[in-house]
Amino acid sequence: MDVQPFLIDNTWVTGGGEPFVSSNPADGSELAMVGSADAADVDAAVGAAKRALENPAWRDLKPHERARLLHRIGELLDADSENLARLQMRDNGKTLRECRVLVAEAAASFRYFAAVCETFEGELPPPRGDNWPVTVYEPVGVVGAITPWNSPVTLEAQKLAPVLAAGNSIILKPSEVTPLIALEHARIALEAGLPPGVVNVVSGGGDVGRALVGHPGVDMISFTGGTKTGSAIAEEAGRLLKPVMLELGGKSPNIVFADADMAKAVKGAGNGIFSGGGQSCIAGSRIFVDETIMDEFVEGLRAFAQNYRIGPPEDEGTDTGPLASFAHRDRVEEFVEIGRGEGAKVLTGGARPADGVLAKGAYYPATILTGLDNSARICQEEIFGPVAVILPFKGEDDLIEQANDTVYGLAAGVWTSDYRRAWRVARAIRAGTIWINTYKQSAITSPFGGFKQSGLGREKGLQGMRAYMEPKAIYWSMD
Repeated sequence: MDVQPFLIDNTWVTGGGEPFVSSNPADGSELAMVGSADAADVDAAVGAAKRALENPAWRDLKPHERARLLHRIGELLDADSENLARLQMRDNGKTLRECRVLVAEAAASFRYFAAVCETFEGELPPPRGDNWPVTVYEPVGVVGAITPWNSPVTLEAQKLAPVLAAGNSIILKPSEVTPLIALEHARIALEAGLPPGVVNVVSGGGDVGRALVGHPGVDMISFTGGTKTGSAIAEEAGRLLKPVMLELGGKSPNIVFADADMAKAVKGAGNGIFSGGGQSCIAGSRIFVDETIMDEFVEGLRAFAQNYRIGPPEDEGTDTGPLASFAHRDRVEEFVEIGRGEGAKVLTGGARPADGVLAKGAYYPATILTGLDNSARICQEEIFGPVAVILPFKGEDDLIEQANDTVYGLAAGVWTSDYRRAWRVARAIRAGTIWINTYKQSAITSPFGGFKQSGLGREKGLQGMRAYMEPKAIYWSMD
């Protein structure tokens, strides 16, 4: 099997590291042998990115000219959308239906930040003397972007688009579990006509990421992934005094009050945790239910989970495909066993499929646990799988105390027909995104990020571009 190269300075290279295999989690088959970077490759990518910042072909582009390139990338993503969707499906197991949506969202990210690029403004603060102050925004420089395996096409686009719109150069390091979409992003950047070194992609394992984070020529790190890794990155970046953007883990509460529309709450809570195999930082994994409706809700969600079809991701009738890797499937299994050891009752799921085609893949069914309190380990640690824990609450004060009793603060859902209560609870929950009578909706126009150990900074929206820029104050004397 030929080794798939990665991109440095608009040149495809196989790298000095040991090549690795990208596998299909639906059946364990090998998809590709991928080249791996070493420290010398990372250094070469940093050098290329720094040169790109000084290249007039990139440095001197007007905002509308950069926007044209971003629009072109969006067009190329749209034109190749079916191929990209199927590639991501094979690489990480998401259903084809979901992958098609995610590719469309990736293209939309480039179009949105093209518009932001064209309309972004500096500021004219009021003068306080015989001078006129002007605030301008300049690129932060070389950005090292490290992305996870759960939704590569969108999460990579959500870094590439604002970084480029702000005029930076970028070195993208995808997860070694799902490296193939990043290589397609590199191909599309070439086809769109970006100058050499503006977009570089280096594939490989954790040693590549560490080399990128620790390189003195990288001016900023943007990371999406687990909190433990994010903390290590922040520590190293702090030592080097470089800024970080960290979008990390979550243990999001999805809250159902007694006056909620039961059918909608059951469906919303079910999709909030089981869609995408629960492999989402915003998954509503802690479902808090008013104790007065506990039995009714539990039966409703159990029926929903039992009808949630697990199957091959290319089948149109499949609701959820395999988890992204066999190693991750094993990790989810371990958490469920931890729950059992803590006294959890498994209402449905809780065991990998043993028969037919599903036994060959990294499949794990929708699983519901009850009988625990919020202090249990599986209620406090991120499982990142299709595992819901249903927890009772008694009154609004009890609910808010339990919902906030976590180191995370990424997202939350509130289901109620009382708009006053919805507002009170939404303001009281310490999380970066709150959904009311819906869940897992997103918009590239709105800032996204977390409180507490769910991260630092905000992606998407106007803030998502400004994060990759440095403000500069210029005082023009009028004396």
